[in-house]
Amino acid sequence: MTVSPLQQFQRTIAGALASSLGVDATAILLEKPRDANHGDVAFPCFRFAKERGVAPPALAAKLAGDLASALPSVSAKPAGPFLNFTIDRAIFARELLPAAFRADFGGAPPSGEVIVLDYSSPNIAKRFHVGHLRSTVIGAAVKRICEARGARVVGINHLGDWGSQFGKLLTALRRFGSEADLDKAVETEGPWRGIEYLQDVYVQYHIEEKKGADAGRELAAESRKWFLELESGADNEARRLWKKLTSISMKEFERIYQKLGVTFDEVRGESAYEKDLAPTIEMCKKAGVTRVSEGALVIEIDGQEKPALLQTGDGTTLYLTRDLASVFYRKNTYHFTKAVYVVGGDQLDHFKELAAVVKKLGHAWSGDIVHAHFGMMRLPEGKMSTREGNVIILSDLIDSAVDKVNEIMLEKNPNFSNTNRNSGEVAEQVGIGAIIYHDLKQDRRRDIVFKWDDVLNFDGDTGPYCQYTHARLASILKKSGRAISESDLGSLNYTMLADAGPLLMAIARFPAAVEIAAARFEPHHVAQSAFDIAQASNAFYRDHRVLDAPSPEVVAARLAIVEAARRTLERSLQLLGIAAPREM
Repeated sequence: MTVSPLQQFQRTIAGALASSLGVDATAILLEKPRDANHGDVAFPCFRFAKERGVAPPALAAKLAGDLASALPSVSAKPAGPFLNFTIDRAIFARELLPAAFRADFGGAPPSGEVIVLDYSSPNIAKRFHVGHLRSTVIGAAVKRICEARGARVVGINHLGDWGSQFGKLLTALRRFGSEADLDKAVETEGPWRGIEYLQDVYVQYHIEEKKGADAGRELAAESRKWFLELESGADNEARRLWKKLTSISMKEFERIYQKLGVTFDEVRGESAYEKDLAPTIEMCKKAGVTRVSEGALVIEIDGQEKPALLQTGDGTTLYLTRDLASVFYRKNTYHFTKAVYVVGGDQLDHFKELAAVVKKLGHAWSGDIVHAHFGMMRLPEGKMSTREGNVIILSDLIDSAVDKVNEIMLEKNPNFSNTNRNSGEVAEQVGIGAIIYHDLKQDRRRDIVFKWDDVLNFDGDTGPYCQYTHARLASILKKSGRAISESDLGSLNYTMLADAGPLLMAIARFPAAVEIAAARFEPHHVAQSAFDIAQASNAFYRDHRVLDAPSPEVVAARLAIVEAARRTLERSLQLLGIAAPREM
């Protein structure tokens, strides 16, 4: 569906206001009232009052009188400089509930838009820590949300499996470890232990590097030698070791992705563009946009003091070269309308530079390169750093969250853990849901200070709160012994939902949340909608009896809105990548 019931009412209200004011409907801007008790939709009168030389409250009062007969299903009430509208609950419920029962509620038909979405993209030979979590869960949520709004989304995991850091890693392995010890670690404990071993020697490299200028220069020279061998294209020792480290890493990454419910359409590391690097550099040369500076190949960028570095003096490539090769591959392969990179805000300059180089090469689609940047995940004591060894491993966090859920479930509902054979699966769903929701409820552009207590707090605006609400709604429906379907809605007496305004409006605002989240690549709008529905649902069944309501008509109407809330909450959680258990 493309226009939700609330959006349709908003269009009707905007049209009536436009007619009364003698302006085009596009000039009418409606908003959500700050206080839900004031109404469903608000119209600020400031601009139009100023144009007419009257006080905003006076214009609000006049418009209320003018619209009394024009909007029979909507009441208009002035409140100072605002004109607030309240939609007739029975009429609104009759329109809303059938829409909310449909699987595509909040969605849109195919739009023809093709989005190439770059997300997760961890570095090989590094354990998956909470610093990698943001790109992974934000990107996966953006993919689901944009697909719901009709886009074709190609999700790409652009692995960091190339670059100068591999020269350092191979040096570290040879100097401070051994391949035999690496093999033993993998064989006895699994890929995660192999990656941990590699991280230990990598940290040791940086410790040794800081011992003095001579030590630093010696390590750097050896690292450059290894990377030059890797980039040579020859089937040598560097290439053999690189393949081995990549294989170990991928096995561990797949285990994490499976737990998080994250999938990709293409897993393609930086190394996949190795054969494209020389043609990409040649293309830039032929375009006449390059020059040699101190032996390096650079491109001057308008408004940028330093030129973009395309190739170093010793012939190795850089992050920009590989991203340039990959974006042309993606354009030629998928013919995208947008290339979206879910990458940290510390790479803002890099992606501006990438778009600027594409523009310099004469391609108008440079404007379709979008950096959906996010803030960093930090520890209270500062930034996480693999080289410093101060990171929180995601597997450890998941295990801690699941243990916490098990404790709470045992405390609140001992019979569930004792009698339900799926209790372990539910605990994992809720633990992982807590982690994902804690990230996605934030505006992605803000930094997050990681605190264990915040992530594992299951009260208030949290994933477990939303999941528990969904389970409570499902329990009410199960106890009723009735399966509420769309076919039941035609016989309802919708006047029985006259006092269900807050829950109706929470459900009704879900499609707009999905729409804005897709347009801005900001999943927190959907997370906020999920929390609003959960809050309104809890308030509704706290204040209204459902199964033992005064009459069969009331029971039927309340069961219908409970099912509508359950379906919408489930859909919002699914878009975020969070399970919606029916029992907890």
